[in-house]
Amino acid sequence: MKEKKLNISKRLGKNLSDNAFTRYVTFSALYAAQGIPEGITYFALPAWLAMNGKSAMEIAALVSVMLIPWSFKVLIAPVMDRFTLLAMGRKRPWVIFGQVGLIFSFLYLGMVPDPLNNLSGLMIAGFFVNFFGAFQDVATDGMAVEVIPANEQARANGLMWGSKTIGVSASLILGTWLINNLGFSLAVSLLSLAIVIIMIFPIYFRERPGEKLMPWTSGKASMDSKRTQLRSWTHIFKSLYRVVSLRASVILCIGVFILGIMYGMVDTLLPIFSIQELGWTNTYFSNVLSLTAVIGGFLGMFIGGYLVDYFGKIKMLTIYLVIITSVIASFAFMANLWDILFISIAFILCYTTLYTFLCIAVFASAMHLCWKTVAATQFTLYMALSNTGRSVGAGVLGIVKTNFDWETVFLIIAVIPFLLIILIQFINLKRHRIVVKSFDVIAQKITVKTVLNGKDMKPRIAEKQKL
Repeated sequence: MKEKKLNISKRLGKNLSDNAFTRYVTFSALYAAQGIPEGITYFALPAWLAMNGKSAMEIAALVSVMLIPWSFKVLIAPVMDRFTLLAMGRKRPWVIFGQVGLIFSFLYLGMVPDPLNNLSGLMIAGFFVNFFGAFQDVATDGMAVEVIPANEQARANGLMWGSKTIGVSASLILGTWLINNLGFSLAVSLLSLAIVIIMIFPIYFRERPGEKLMPWTSGKASMDSKRTQLRSWTHIFKSLYRVVSLRASVILCIGVFILGIMYGMVDTLLPIFSIQELGWTNTYFSNVLSLTAVIGGFLGMFIGGYLVDYFGKIKMLTIYLVIITSVIASFAFMANLWDILFISIAFILCYTTLYTFLCIAVFASAMHLCWKTVAATQFTLYMALSNTGRSVGAGVLGIVKTNFDWETVFLIIAVIPFLLIILIQFINLKRHRIVVKSFDVIAQKITVKTVLNGKDMKPRIAEKQKL
């Protein structure tokens, strides 16, 4: 027994930078924490409102407003790169802060009075939940980019997105049951306990050896953190512009924004379509979406990352986009079969699985394009554009559905991934990495030159002082 305990303790080290198992466990837990409020605000809440007769326009407007904070990520990231409590790590203090904010904002959501007749109150509370969700997401992604080695990125993204999907699914199915049986306020308050439990991970694990666990404990900033910490706004934004203006990066920026529109439209569509068109209850919809999302999540965790590693990022992105275009377009032409339970459930299963696989491939590609000097801000820029697209897509869905029937809505959505198939063929990851490496070489030369000049100047200054 003692030997087993020793092996487990060795395997689960306390430092993210030097222990792969610790990285996988911690980032999976933090992504699961992000999934809990998303399951409630994006799916359980809209389904509950649809069940109680709210229109597609009202629900779409609510979701669109709640998604807005995810567009702020691009403003939050540079602040995190510029300021931190370095003795606790570059991003871990921000992760803890975001997690605390997520807990309190989630409790605030549960305190909204008369939520069914108070959409403005839900909008405000949902806005804050998503603001701190986005905050925690930026910090977690920044920490992941810095401590996860390149050869682990696809595998780690598979585990992270699989965990997030499971978090969304578990909160959706449990949240729906709690809302129906205990009421909205108590349901949301109880689910916040899960976020509190996950708080243990960023508190217990350090980024790098020798750092403080908390501000009042012993420890100091590591040399790696000191070396990579940026202390100039000019340096941050010049470096960011330099790498983001490269062709592959520009194309990915456009691509993730367009893909985000599809995500936002489908996420907003599913509860409305299932309940108001197919006649499902919110409980039945939650069960179906949760089960299919868990299946998709597990497939993503154990297969998605491996496929991207083995066949390549752009190749797998292309394949996923071709399949998801075919699935959505085919479903649009099967309107006479929508009443068959198997057809509708099969569509949701295919979409949720492909969604997870697409996210893994996109995240791995985005990490691959990042320049370590501004990796957190650069990666966040990609994700912010995707989330801006989601907000736009949620709003667009309400307008499109008001003017067209469901078959046309699905066909319009199918056009989006088709356009992306063409666009991503212009991304050359190898060429991009060569250019980014040249940036590092130039930066190193400048640093060495500065140091040498500084050493040369000291004797000259001393001679002048003697004279």
